[in-house]
Amino acid sequence: MSNTKLVLLRHGESEWNKKNLFTGWHDIKLTKEGKIEAKQAGKILKENNFKFDYAYTSVLNRAICTLWLILNKLDQLWIPVKKTWRLNERHYGKLQGINKNEAIKKFGKEQVKQWRRSFNIAPPPLSMDDYRWSRFDFKYSKLEDYQLPLSESLSTTLKRVMYVWNNYISNKITNGERIIIVAHGNSLRALIKYIENINDKDIVNLNIATGIPIVYEFNNSLNYINKYYLNN
Repeated sequence: MSNTKLVLLRHGESEWNKKNLFTGWHDIKLTKEGKIEAKQAGKILKENNFKFDYAYTSVLNRAICTLWLILNKLDQLWIPVKKTWRLNERHYGKLQGINKNEAIKKFGKEQVKQWRRSFNIAPPPLSMDDYRWSRFDFKYSKLEDYQLPLSESLSTTLKRVMYVWNNYISNKITNGERIIIVAHGNSLRALIKYIENINDKDIVNLNIATGIPIVYEFNNSLNYINKYYLNN
């Protein structure tokens, strides 16, 4: 069997990306530029003859719409799509909705870098009566409180992402099925950390651009043997 390809893609630019705000689980829409990025990603995938058997995304608007625009460009809207909160962006706790530059002024550049990039350090948590907590969002009404974070580190984000990988995705890749995952900067950083076995220290340096497909090729043993980006 030939190598199986997995495509990872961070959603296009969102309204809060543009405003330089911490977004996390806040459900924000794509900008005009973000929609263009998504369509361009679909165009590049089409030019490279990519076809998919399954798609996975989060339950957040910016990721869902990015995936829809890509599949529309590929004329593959018919494929099965699983939406799951476990692929959401990491939860930024009390930082959600705050401008990143303002956070640096208040807390210091190094502290904010640790909150954003480190593996084990989570931002300050929300209180359970904070309106920003996901318990007050209908889309999470069937989840238990313990499943709804008040803040997350990358390590806790990895745990929920790995649930999706182990229960849904890995067997499909082993069986040669072609998958695209459209998610978020940190849920994808977590998955890439696992795939590439990046250590806790080096993961600080990994950043993922919006709208650029990342292609992984796996052998029959589910070991990745190649990685490349598709861009102009």
